[in-house]
Amino acid sequence: MDGVTRIESALADSVLLAEAVGAPPRLAAAMRHAVFPRGARVRPRLVLAVAASCGDDRPALSGAAAAAVELLHCASLVHDDMPCFDDAETRRGRPSVHRAFGEPLALLAGDALIVLAFQALARAAVTAPERLPAVMMAVGDGVGVPFGIVAGQAWECEPRADLSEYQRQKTGALFAAAAMAGAAAAGREAEPWRTLGDKLGEAYQVADDLRDAVADEAEIGKPVGRDAALGRPSAVRSFGIEGAVARLRELTAGAVAAIPCCPGQEALGALILGEMQRLLPRKLAQKAA
Repeated sequence: MDGVTRIESALADSVLLAEAVGAPPRLAAAMRHAVFPRGARVRPRLVLAVAASCGDDRPALSGAAAAAVELLHCASLVHDDMPCFDDAETRRGRPSVHRAFGEPLALLAGDALIVLAFQALARAAVTAPERLPAVMMAVGDGVGVPFGIVAGQAWECEPRADLSEYQRQKTGALFAAAAMAGAAAAGREAEPWRTLGDKLGEAYQVADDLRDAVADEAEIGKPVGRDAALGRPSAVRSFGIEGAVARLRELTAGAVAAIPCCPGQEALGALILGEMQRLLPRKLAQKAA
């Protein structure tokens, strides 16, 4: 089974829990709306890519870790789109959850997806119980405080924010969690993979800043120009378009260099380079070509 199929299957199995007889059907529908149809699934693919590079001898646990990371990412998008933050009308080319189901259900759906992520991990624990604590710690640290994505979102509520710290927490933290969880699920020490995740996450945020500034809504499936409109920290605002592209390339090269020694090191590096090229807005990718 290929990686994307594994991810979609694990996510589908998780969301089915919300659709049990007697559960609130509109909450389940809001959760499904948040998770499907799929986006790029960048973070769970990173979990599986790292696990594969390390041997992936417990695929049930690595699959659950990939699903957990994606569920947490989807939860963050549901909350990020709400009126108290971005007030985004669309996500992945269709109405955002709060637009489709209302604010109360959007809030609850995001909360339920967070819990569902850890339910998925708990259900997979039987396959490798001795590895679960390290996987749980990696995933939990990537979401909560002091440096997870919740903390990163909170920087938008502060009078000033350091751009690198903001990006490292808001986006990089879950990438670090993905890389570390993939290694831990495969029985490797997680900490050496943190730098790879940090750099990938910051690179992804720079790419997202570029798309917000240069792409159009049809290309990326969500409103553009939000960073400028909301006065948020942004690589484009700090460095300009060309400077942000240079920063993206620097971070990508740093991520490849940070891959710990493992059987799949070369293949993982090639995958990262290809992924970052794909994330460039079409206008910039064509210009670079």
